[in-house]
Amino acid sequence: MLDGTPCWIDLTSSDTEVAKNFYTNVFGWQVDSNDDPQYGGYAIFSKDGQPIAGLGPQQEGNPYGNVWTTYISSSDAAASAAKAEAAGGTIMMPSMQVGDQGSMAIVGDPAGAVIGIWQPDQHKGFGSVGVPGAPVWHETMSKNYTAALPFYTDVFGWEYESMGDTDEFRYSQAKLGDATVAGVMDASSFLPTEVPSFWQVYFGADDTDAAVAKVVEFGGSVIAAPEDTPFGRLAGVADPLGAAFRISTIVG
Repeated sequence: MLDGTPCWIDLTSSDTEVAKNFYTNVFGWQVDSNDDPQYGGYAIFSKDGQPIAGLGPQQEGNPYGNVWTTYISSSDAAASAAKAEAAGGTIMMPSMQVGDQGSMAIVGDPAGAVIGIWQPDQHKGFGSVGVPGAPVWHETMSKNYTAALPFYTDVFGWEYESMGDTDEFRYSQAKLGDATVAGVMDASSFLPTEVPSFWQVYFGADDTDAAVAKVVEFGGSVIAAPEDTPFGRLAGVADPLGAAFRISTIVG
């Protein structure tokens, strides 16, 4: 996986059994659990034999339960975390080795959005992207857009292509060479005061409305009803424990 590219996601959940039941039914994922105590009950969701996402229990004292985290690939997680701090971010979890799987760090950007860093070893990241039931897009909803853009350039080398620069819609796509890797949205005008900046993941679907119906059927909730956009039919939902994510039709 190219440095600076989203390479993995995981869900921190206050009830992993509820999460397993929900996501296996909604997306048809399988669950591969690891009983090795060094991994702290971490499980892997897979689809068609390919790793899709991780699932870990909420740790005592961790206020960030029931949330999805996107990880950006790095050949040196410790160095990337140091760059994040130098660029005005916060190291929330210093770089740590995860068995023989790789090394991880968690940082906050200058707007307060939380992003993971993954240095792969045996675990390379996603086995499948851009298809139904797999991640198709990652973006940050930022309350400090002008600080977020240079931060991610300094840490991950991103350049940007503006998709809109008005008060109604200010959005940039992050680029690495010719590859488009993520989005940055200026959310300062519409995110409520009590809602911090955040990263969100989109999962692909053949039929967004049918996927949303499954979310509701298995105990989830609808945050934003399906709507047609230039980027496909999109919806915002949450699992039964409140972890939010987006659903998008696959646009060919």
